[in-house]
Amino acid sequence: MGSTGEQIAAVNGVELCWEGFGERSDPPLLLAHGAGDSMVAWREGLCERLADGGRFVVRYDSRDAGRSTTYEPGAPQYDERDLLADAVALIDELGFERVHFAGLSGGGAFAQVLAINHPEKVATLTLLSTTPGEPGPETADLPGVDKRVEGVFSGGHPEPDWADRDAVVDYLVELERKFAGAGGFDADTQREYAGRVFDRTDNLAAMVTNPFLIGSDPWRARLREITAPTLVIHGDDDPLFPLEHGRALTREIPNAELLVLAGVGHEYPPPRTWHTVIPAILSHTPG
Repeated sequence: MGSTGEQIAAVNGVELCWEGFGERSDPPLLLAHGAGDSMVAWREGLCERLADGGRFVVRYDSRDAGRSTTYEPGAPQYDERDLLADAVALIDELGFERVHFAGLSGGGAFAQVLAINHPEKVATLTLLSTTPGEPGPETADLPGVDKRVEGVFSGGHPEPDWADRDAVVDYLVELERKFAGAGGFDADTQREYAGRVFDRTDNLAAMVTNPFLIGSDPWRARLREITAPTLVIHGDDDPLFPLEHGRALTREIPNAELLVLAGVGHEYPPPRTWHTVIPAILSHTPG
């Protein structure tokens, strides 16, 4: 299935970059990336195979990611409500009444709130490597961050010169290595990907800073309001949101189902899992 190529949609007062795979007449599946990532974190191979299964797959850059509207690092001029409005406006701009919506990590948290606040836009929900609530008191009953990644959030991983391609690639590769699971880390593939991130991102400093400054209203108590059929996909070696976060989502969202990926950390589904992940998503997102 072919790609539309990268497109710019002017919606909700900003510009969002998006790319589609497959036939526009097929059921739409929108992919939301995690905080600090961009749409290319959803690898082309995964998007193409989902499209081959009869879905029109759309990945998009949220604000401050990739080629979408960006702001000064440390000073995002938007909040969660704006991001929700962006997603709804993009769905409308693409001509869809409702979509299958998948989100990973911060994108998965966002997807939950979208399904709660805009149920008319979400046909099904797929939540990957995410959590049922804002880190802190809302998830105090769940396991915290593993020591493998503690340094990432406490200043133990100094930022590079964002204009130095080699330094940025090294930084991104080593950062992702910390989040990989016991199933292994493909440094060569990750290095190629990191180079692409550098080459297509308008403001890297903003991308890795601003999304983490956007707070969210508590939503865990509202998970029971989600009516969209929900599939939870979670690695059993996730150092950021340990597996119990995925289990909690499955318990607290009505009729949710859980798919556990062995040896997978806090990462986009690695190719070694696609034989399981792709059929599961296709089965979960009917026409």
